[in-house]
Amino acid sequence: MKDDWIKAIEQTLEGIPQGCLAEGGPPHPIPHWTGRGRMETFSLFPGLTLSHLCFQGEEFPHHHDAQQAALEITHCRRGRVGWAMKEGLTLYLGPGDLSLHPMDCCAHSLLRFPLSYYEGFSLSLDPEVLASSLPPALAQGGFVPQRLLQVFCPQGRPATLTARAELDHIFLPLYDLPPTLRLPYYTLKAQELFLYLSRQEAPGEKPSNQYLSQQVETVRAIHDQLMAHPHQRPTIEALAKEHHMNTSTLKAVFKAVYGQPIAAHMKHHRMQQAARLLRETDLSVGEIAQQMGYENQSKFSKVFRDTFQTLPTEYRKQKT
Repeated sequence: MKDDWIKAIEQTLEGIPQGCLAEGGPPHPIPHWTGRGRMETFSLFPGLTLSHLCFQGEEFPHHHDAQQAALEITHCRRGRVGWAMKEGLTLYLGPGDLSLHPMDCCAHSLLRFPLSYYEGFSLSLDPEVLASSLPPALAQGGFVPQRLLQVFCPQGRPATLTARAELDHIFLPLYDLPPTLRLPYYTLKAQELFLYLSRQEAPGEKPSNQYLSQQVETVRAIHDQLMAHPHQRPTIEALAKEHHMNTSTLKAVFKAVYGQPIAAHMKHHRMQQAARLLRETDLSVGEIAQQMGYENQSKFSKVFRDTFQTLPTEYRKQKT
């Protein structure tokens, strides 16, 4: 599925050069940025805007006004997205997850994309302005915009709703719409989202995907270390000891950031690297297996076949 998602992202960003962002017009360069992206923003009601975001790269500098009384709601469709909040917290979302937070939490933060791609929607809401001209459907449903902050962010901290069928029902129809249907669909679905949220209870004290920023930085360093040496197989206990982190915390934070346990994530990375070497080099299957940390070529071939539904030798024939 990851490969299909990457292809879809690349199609959406076709024609946008590296280091450039398209915001409803021709792409323009962003200083000191190496990724690329597209951001389309729509005004739905007074006090409510919706943005469709699509990025490829490791990060994106994100700046907006620090409005304590305003609310940002973010939905992740593909990839993963994370950003540092105030008070030393870092929040990550995976496919289907939704976050709500006051807009002063992340006024000047760096959006990070652990899988190097992300697509999602973001709604920016000024509760006072929306309440002054509330759409009829929301008024009839008894929706009070100010209550979103009171219920979900009573201490000014972010809240998350993990992926669920109800959120898929609201958000998935918004993606891949023809241009003529975007604004009417966005307008209807935003109201549906607010009515849905108005029926939800306050989340628990600490969402499962919020961690201290220092913990996240340590896990990112561990990730970079593993990626640079795919042939090595350090144990979780050894990594935790080396980086002065509890093993259970290491496993939990790694999965929150990268969406998979360490072993599964590294297995995927090794197979992607192996596939690239099969396509681009003349190294033998045995040599590639050794580079990926497999002493047994037959075991490597089995894992490769489980990943790509074909043996390494057949994959090479198909791709060269």
